[in-house]
Amino acid sequence: MEDPRETLLVNVNVEITAQALEAIVSHAKASAGRDEKGHYRVDTAAKVGEMISKFLFENDFESYALDRENFSG
Repeated sequence: MEDPRETLLVNVNVEITAQALEAIVSHAKASAGRDEKGHYRVDTAAKVGEMISKFLFENDFESYALDRENFSG
């Protein structure tokens, strides 16, 4: 993902639904296809990170994080 801003890779625990995880894994496997032995060669955990990062960029998480109102509760 190209973005002119400086970014950092942060390892965190994120709560998502089982259905969302199943969809990511299924689509990642379908996109990667099988190798000659019939195995999938795709890092599904990395794909989860990519999907979440893309979502955060597209939905302006930076502005959300800068808003103090989002830290209450």
